[in-house]
Amino acid sequence: MRLVQFELNNGERRVGLVDGGLVREVQDARSVRELALAAIEAGIGLAQQVDQQGLGMTHDYPQLLAQLRILPPLDHPDPAHMLISGTGLTHLGSASARDKMHQQAGDESTLTDTMRIFKWGVEGGKPAAGQAGVQPEWFYKGDGSIVVRPGQPFPLPPFAEDAGEEPEIGGLYVIGHDGKPYRLGFAVGNEFSDHVMERKNYLYLAHSKLRSCSYGPELRVGELPQHLAGSSRIMRNGQVLWENEFLSGEANMCHSLENLEYHHFKYSQFLRPGDVHVHFFGTATLSFGDGIRTQPGDSFEISQAEFGAPLVNGIAPVSAAFEPGSIGTL
Repeated sequence: MRLVQFELNNGERRVGLVDGGLVREVQDARSVRELALAAIEAGIGLAQQVDQQGLGMTHDYPQLLAQLRILPPLDHPDPAHMLISGTGLTHLGSASARDKMHQQAGDESTLTDTMRIFKWGVEGGKPAAGQAGVQPEWFYKGDGSIVVRPGQPFPLPPFAEDAGEEPEIGGLYVIGHDGKPYRLGFAVGNEFSDHVMERKNYLYLAHSKLRSCSYGPELRVGELPQHLAGSSRIMRNGQVLWENEFLSGEANMCHSLENLEYHHFKYSQFLRPGDVHVHFFGTATLSFGDGIRTQPGDSFEISQAEFGAPLVNGIAPVSAAFEPGSIGTL
């Protein structure tokens, strides 16, 4: 089952079930979050909740996409109650993408911090069920205000030194009224980072992640396939500038999803009832590693067949939100 959120011509919100080239409205559903909370209260799964509420009117899916009326597949009416985060060095090959000069694992005392954390993940990132393994690299990306809907461009602030794609799978979660996290499913995502800034010094990683992101357009309900093979490409002036295979799923990872989820939700401040979490699971495919530098007007296309329509976003410069020396005083 794949779900989308979308807007009618009058701006009203709806939840829809993707059925080929059509989107069928879920009866009496205005948001996936509300649908999920109802399922949690009823003690049933999200797919069963959709079945119980039933389906109604149909809409042309390609038309909704073309008119930019498809929303992210999970959000919150108050962006401050939505946390976007991620984990890195989780995929086989991700360390070499991050640190090509240290691809081999040798004496740990000679390894970079990048390779050391990756080695720990390979050795202890997939513990037995119900046990905690080694914790991964973790980063904060922002709240719901940084999310760009499918089809819209990523804003490029004046201080940005790069506008690089990061094709990833994201887990989508709602915190129930019992304070427990519930995974609704997964979505294709573009985590979008500043790789030039990150490469200057690994302590700039936190700064490099404070950018926009996008995910969707569809929420894939259920478990994640063990092996996923999709594509990530960049278009410029109607031509393919760069393209590469994008692998994910636990068969291509050095951490289990259960371990990544545990090390995110073990913090009590992330268990506020009603909140929404989108957590990116990492990637090993970056155009930046191949010397590609994107520019305004380029577009990213990330696709995985199991997730339906591709995720497409552009790049557009924006003016500074804040200038040096302009802080107010009281």
